[in-house]
Amino acid sequence: MASSSVSSDIEQKSARDPGFVAAEAETVARAYRQMVAALSKVIVGQEKVLELMLTALFCQGHCILEGVPGLAKTLMISSLSKLLSLKFGRIQFTPDLMPSDITGTEILQENKSTGQRELRFVKGPLFANLVLADEINRTPPKTQAALLQAMQEYHVTVSGQSFDLPRPFFVLGTQNPIESEGTYPLPEAQLDRFMFKISVDYPSLDEEILIATSTTSRQTAELEPVMGEADILRIQRVVRDVIVAEPVAAYAVRLARATRPADPSNTAEIRRWLSWGAGPRACQSLLLGAKARALLDGRPSIAFDDIRALARPVLRHRLVASFTAESEGVSTDMIIDRILESLPETVS
Repeated sequence: MASSSVSSDIEQKSARDPGFVAAEAETVARAYRQMVAALSKVIVGQEKVLELMLTALFCQGHCILEGVPGLAKTLMISSLSKLLSLKFGRIQFTPDLMPSDITGTEILQENKSTGQRELRFVKGPLFANLVLADEINRTPPKTQAALLQAMQEYHVTVSGQSFDLPRPFFVLGTQNPIESEGTYPLPEAQLDRFMFKISVDYPSLDEEILIATSTTSRQTAELEPVMGEADILRIQRVVRDVIVAEPVAAYAVRLARATRPADPSNTAEIRRWLSWGAGPRACQSLLLGAKARALLDGRPSIAFDDIRALARPVLRHRLVASFTAESEGVSTDMIIDRILESLPETVS
């Protein structure tokens, strides 16, 4: 589907039209199915990861992908940029990387017409639509902060002058969970700026056999764009118009509050396992993410299942487990699952 075909039939409709969101949901769902089918030619499995990445993109959020080496994280991200017709930028984070290496720097250049020397700003790899921050935890906090400031403010400042980043702007940071030596873990306040933390797991036996056979043959797949920048920007606006019932919104808020050990209504188990819980940004991520997930599924309104499906990627990096939880081998994902089991959809 070309960029223009995604929006041609509903471009002129108003978001206030009751059928607008429903029509857009059908269009987005159709494009999503095309992307899954196209990506399956290059990447085996990992459909859940693709869904979460697109959900974050349509919410103007950013993601951290955590997985061991060799799970095709980089290939998946570069393939996604081709499907979306986005400019792709890759930054390999290393201990000696400086902020100017990613944002850009000023160089002294001679003006051939006047003969005078003047400073000219040369944009860094951050000036792309989709930025892969590879091994984001291997660079010092100063460079991490420069990236996170750009993620939040959508511009960089050099010598007092601001330069806007292209839109859409989507950052995908990767981390290796195996090796921690020589790394600079992101502080909790900076982790909170990422909408999702996505766990990239090993493939199943059948998937790994297919990977082994397909990647060692001569066959190569060409990816054709499914949508473009204008389509993505429009969907980012439409996401805000997806219908949210008050009980579902209340459930998302209660889910986030259920992670806070200081809340007297929470169980002794939660107070024992968690030192800190999720803040209000988690509620926003749950609701916005649920809206985008509904669009991908072709629905104009969100359901309780949308909130539950996003609980792990939204909350896992926003919870600080206590020493008791670590000593008992209780992970944040296990705590989230326990909360979901005990949290009713509505309060009587």
